[in-house]
Amino acid sequence: MKTDVAPSGIYSAQYIPTDAKGRVVRASLAAHIDFERRAGINGLLALGSTGEFPFFTVNERRAVLGTIAELAAPLKVIANISDIRPRSAIELGLHAKELGLPAVALMPPMYYPLSQADLLAYFLHVADAVGLPVMLYNFPELAGKRIEPETIVAFAERAPMVAIKQSGGDFAYHLELIALGREKKFAVMSGSDARLPEAFALGAAGCIGGLVNIVPELMVELDRVHRKREPGDASPVADGMQEAGRILDQLTFPLNVAAGLEARGFDPGTPKSVVSYESRALYEQIVTELRELFERLGLPPQ
Repeated sequence: MKTDVAPSGIYSAQYIPTDAKGRVVRASLAAHIDFERRAGINGLLALGSTGEFPFFTVNERRAVLGTIAELAAPLKVIANISDIRPRSAIELGLHAKELGLPAVALMPPMYYPLSQADLLAYFLHVADAVGLPVMLYNFPELAGKRIEPETIVAFAERAPMVAIKQSGGDFAYHLELIALGREKKFAVMSGSDARLPEAFALGAAGCIGGLVNIVPELMVELDRVHRKREPGDASPVADGMQEAGRILDQLTFPLNVAAGLEARGFDPGTPKSVVSYESRALYEQIVTELRELFERLGLPPQ
């Protein structure tokens, strides 16, 4: 395993603005990635859950990967190639390889049930065909199944595993994953944005989260104080993150990330799914609440 490939620090689970026809709004995406870069993030996860990858066709995902790789350079970009179809995941992984991306991410295939043995076989099959370092991506609430410890160990022993991204409600799972990571030499990247100080205290290597899209300055500051152990008091930053998380949690993910982007002054584009009147009203309320919070925190609109 190349140690320089393993992610660490703050990665954006990149949001992707699209228009009413589903086309990427390049200017908005470029302005947003530039904002994140200037804030000091370490890299991006392209087409993850925050990037709403199930809404894109394989060809669209190929194009998006190319666009993000171009706009994000020289930041590291990990390509999420997760798909229910192994051949599609492999096609996307080979495209990521052609683009020169350092690693790919794999979630469990969605919809149909899988045994852990079959899940391991899927991961190994795709990893072998793609030939890039792999970050496993555990998000049971969305994928419908958890990657169990025995599957992670078996994969790490047989494939170039550099990391696992832990997302969802089971924060305690970080502890077991971090212990496995130390033993098998892979990094644990947390998706628990608002609990990042706790994740760092457990030994997480960094964060890949939706909130990085909205308040990258705060995330980078938490990383500086808690992981890098540089001087400073990050308590006010952590409090601000908690409050932002509370406001965002009123609305479903990832529409709430779009509201956060609008509150920071970015164009989040058109929702990729149908949104109810009730959710639209809540969306507007959240934008207002976040703007007030960001003003108190001294975070100007972009």
